[in-house]
Amino acid sequence: MPILDKPLSELVHYLGITPRPSDFDAYWNTALKELDKVDPKIELIPTTAIKPTNAECFDLFFTGVGGARIHAKYLRPAKPHKPHPAVLQFHGYSGNSGEWVDKLNYVSQGYAVAALDCRGQSGLSEDNSQVKGNTLQGHFIRGLGDPDPKKLLFRQIFLDTAQLARIVMGFKEVDPTRVGAMGGSQGGALTVACAALEPRIKLVAPVFPFLSDYRRVWEMDLAKDAYDELKKFFRWFDPNHEREDEIFTKLGYIDIQNLAPRIKGEVLYFVSQMDNICPPSTQFATYNKITSKKSYVLYPDFGHEHLPGHGDKIFNFMLGL
Repeated sequence: MPILDKPLSELVHYLGITPRPSDFDAYWNTALKELDKVDPKIELIPTTAIKPTNAECFDLFFTGVGGARIHAKYLRPAKPHKPHPAVLQFHGYSGNSGEWVDKLNYVSQGYAVAALDCRGQSGLSEDNSQVKGNTLQGHFIRGLGDPDPKKLLFRQIFLDTAQLARIVMGFKEVDPTRVGAMGGSQGGALTVACAALEPRIKLVAPVFPFLSDYRRVWEMDLAKDAYDELKKFFRWFDPNHEREDEIFTKLGYIDIQNLAPRIKGEVLYFVSQMDNICPPSTQFATYNKITSKKSYVLYPDFGHEHLPGHGDKIFNFMLGL
């Protein structure tokens, strides 16, 4: 078969080339302490958008770090008999939490579902970030030009995933020991981040995750499509690449491969081997750093697209909650 990236024999050992900041653990430990101090001010507002007989459906709003109001769709069984499992869903780059109806398969199994809207994308969540530098285009470079690495937008978005998990785990109808997370592309990255920052997540199902091993993307000349903003950042702010090491090191704070070792839950990971948007080496850079129980499902002929049967596999995996 054609090879887009490294051969599989090398991919399964590849550990990434984007620098890991020396204070990476302190950075995220401080971030979690900041999250601990946030009063989420939870609101559950019944929706009129859908009226299933087997579910109660709510717009869930909460306050995230920095004071932004964050939105998620929340569905739960109409007549739960005891605390039940829950699944968290994360969407792709620029998207939103999706339709209500596509979450009812889990509700039919007696599960709650919470689907996050990322800050400043096409859902209802608020982006109130105040940063120096570019805010015209691109979320993973938002804050990259600010001297303070705490201003990186994805620091706040990653913390939103952990906060959503904490909120759902705190609902009386949910068993906090039986919560899973899933998503593709950006949603795959947020699945990894959520499970890393909230290690009680039991089952983790990322699909061709974004936001991994930025320098590898650059070296493969794939800073386009979802990664186009990386090329723009260099063109705008470092045209001679005099700060290249500094920039990639700063991106290391929000590189999911560096968060992966924190995961405690079992991982079912989906890799698309012909992916020229989130290349397979970047996918394996994260997978290979996961130390908990894990397995991957390989799609040798597929790119960044629908992977036949992957939804069924994730559904069956989540039945293990």
